Amino acid sequence: MVEQISSADKRDTSNALFNRVKITEGLADPEKLWDVIIIGGGATGLGTALDAASRGYQTLLLEQIDFAKGTSSRSTKLAHGGVRYLAQGDISLVIEALHERGLMLKNAAHLVKNETFIIPNYEWWSGLYYTIGLSLYDLLAGKLGFGRAKHLSKKTVIKRIPTIQQKGLYGGVSYHDGQFDDSRLAINIAQTAIEQGATVLNYFKVTGLVKDARGKINGVITTDAETGKIYAVKGKTVINATGVFADEILQMDQPGEKAMLRPSQGIHLVVDKAFMPGEDALMIPKTSDGRVLFVVPWHDRLVIGTTDTPLKEHSLEPKALAEEVDFIIRTANQYLIKAPEHKDVLSMFAGLRPLAAPQDGSDKTKEISRSHKIIVADSGLITITGGKWTTYRKMAEDTVNKAIVVGKLTKQPVKTKSLLIHGSTPNVDRKNHLYVYGTDRDAVLALCKENKDWAQKLDPRAEFIGAEVIWAVRNEMARTLEDILARRVRILFLNARLAYDVAPKVAALIASELNHGADWELKQVTAFRALAKTYLLVPYPGKV
Repeated sequence: MVEQISSADKRDTSNALFNRVKITEGLADPEKLWDVIIIGGGATGLGTALDAASRGYQTLLLEQIDFAKGTSSRSTKLAHGGVRYLAQGDISLVIEALHERGLMLKNAAHLVKNETFIIPNYEWWSGLYYTIGLSLYDLLAGKLGFGRAKHLSKKTVIKRIPTIQQKGLYGGVSYHDGQFDDSRLAINIAQTAIEQGATVLNYFKVTGLVKDARGKINGVITTDAETGKIYAVKGKTVINATGVFADEILQMDQPGEKAMLRPSQGIHLVVDKAFMPGEDALMIPKTSDGRVLFVVPWHDRLVIGTTDTPLKEHSLEPKALAEEVDFIIRTANQYLIKAPEHKDVLSMFAGLRPLAAPQDGSDKTKEISRSHKIIVADSGLITITGGKWTTYRKMAEDTVNKAIVVGKLTKQPVKTKSLLIHGSTPNVDRKNHLYVYGTDRDAVLALCKENKDWAQKLDPRAEFIGAEVIWAVRNEMARTLEDILARRVRILFLNARLAYDVAPKVAALIASELNHGADWELKQVTAFRALAKTYLLVPYPGKV
């Protein structure tokens, strides 16, 4: 059993520790030499900051917008080994991911859970086939396994998924995998990194790389998006962990360099849980485009996805394509008695995968390995790309190991295998939505005593309360309306219409905390409502 090391001895839930203004003071000394500078605040960058800081290295992370703004908040919400990769024969990736899945559950027990998935069988032979394959999947997890695969009778499948399409159903197979809240985990990793001594900042855009006379990178130029102040920071190593934006940083290093990445888009639809009540998730192992499709319970809703669409361009807000939406609805209709229609979609979101560009110029992104790659340029720039959310910790470990060599840092052992993530506790009541705060739950509720109005729901139609907004501003480095509603409280991803409606109320709460005026509130609400409409399939005018 892995011995767990708590970071509670360094934990301080006072405003100062996670206060952005206070954290920014860490950049005040222009002569400070950082051991590690990380560009990018997604899962990989944050994990790298945590790994480096926990080893004792002077660590700085800079994120141009908000933590997990891109791919890391738009996943299928699965901590998994990847059944599809097993079918493709990528055994090493599956073993690595299953091991990391087990560590995620141990170290972030408040956000990661053991989920049961059911594969319905509509061919007489598929029950045996998937039972054998998933039994191997379980064995590859070793001591960190989540449970054994089982063959299920037709009667049992119907009992557990009452809305399953019964015509032609022979039975099913159940297996276990992980399910989690991606951006909530990202925020908690950022907090843990800060507790371990890292300086972690959102809304700091890197605009240039600094090199010495030999052409070796020894720092970056970064701009505080809130104040406009420009900083030149020095570092022994610079790590490019920007995901689908990695090529942009590589271009800063070597203008004209051939693109290394070819992004692939995956979309998800969120619907009411009535379409598949119960606690089990559904896994469709083979769709018309060759991908697997999941229907996963998440925060008392259902997430359905994903797709794999090659793209030539990328953006901070990728848009779901009509053919992707139709594919998901059409596929769901084949397996559920009553599948959701366009009008039933509460929210839709798209995310991009930073895949290596196919050498043959093809669009076969489904076949590209999700294994991560670390590249060191002649300048010393370290780029980490590929991988998946589940393997973020291992990716970070490998990246820091490389930085030790490149920057000639004093070698220190990895600590993150047994380091508890901020908030981690196995004792969570998942029937109460505040479980996502883990050990911070009581502190969130304590805010209701500070101001009784914060105990009120943001809207009668949903469970979220005002205290969560205040907590996010004071302790989770949220700066904007989108930060709160998309990545802290998650309303945008759960119900975009509701997010649209509560925007003014939430903006007022943020403005009060950050001393912003009415103009700031209006701009925030206007921009956010325009964004919220893009998460809907059916036009929504909002409240008059």
